[in-house]
Amino acid sequence: MKSGFICPVCGLPLERDGHSYLCPNRHSFDISSKGYVNLLLSSQMNAKLPGDNKLMVNARRSFLEKGYYSHLAETVSHTAVKYFCGGRILDAGCGEGYYTKQVVKALENAEKDFSLLAVDISKAACACTASSFKGNSRVETAAASVFRLPISDNGIFLLITMFSPFCGNEYRRVLGKDGIMIMAIPSKMHLFSLKAAIYDTPYENTVKGFDIEGFSLIEAVECSKNILLDNPTDIQNLFTMTPYYYKTSEEGHKRVNSLESLETEADFTVLIYRKSGDSNGS
Repeated sequence: MKSGFICPVCGLPLERDGHSYLCPNRHSFDISSKGYVNLLLSSQMNAKLPGDNKLMVNARRSFLEKGYYSHLAETVSHTAVKYFCGGRILDAGCGEGYYTKQVVKALENAEKDFSLLAVDISKAACACTASSFKGNSRVETAAASVFRLPISDNGIFLLITMFSPFCGNEYRRVLGKDGIMIMAIPSKMHLFSLKAAIYDTPYENTVKGFDIEGFSLIEAVECSKNILLDNPTDIQNLFTMTPYYYKTSEEGHKRVNSLESLETEADFTVLIYRKSGDSNGS
């Protein structure tokens, strides 16, 4: 079966053959028991286990499956259906697959003809995503870096990036002419009340301008609501899945551990861009 991925060694197309992906040069990549293929070369790794670890992945999965960020998932899914015109979709930095699942469900409900490639540098995240799509031939999951995507030039119509590292040159390379990029970013008040519970001097998030070289902004959609976490487990999961978990002092961790409930802001902006300029990403 022809794959949407290319060989990370030689760049030739991959085909799925049983439990492996093969290219014409006979480079072979086994599909793990979890259902994803590892296309991340050792030379592309900056750590033995790059990306989010199991603790962060499991915390995020448990938190998101409670529906706290469902307003964001619905906005992104609606936007994907609105702008998708057929072809291949890339979820660049798919994480544990929560948003991937929502987008796929929305596209299937809209009876769209699509295939989706889900990529993340974390093997733990890929395992979660792949487990959600066993038996769904429309979705392929691979461990890979967004800074060196195993995808051919101009092979993607719609690219989705949810809080992942941004690589504009690579995204432009894989997007076809007039391709669409949907990007979700935290807005200035996101999780402010959580930070107020942790830090003596909480701060608003810095939101940069929306201009991105090589892309034209089509639309910016505000997506915000307050969420009530009424138990310590959900609060801990939220805290663990944020960068604050590793940047906060022992005293800050104690403050989080003492919280029985928390109302905080889930404040996002969904940005929709069209690739501008020529179609080869230059």
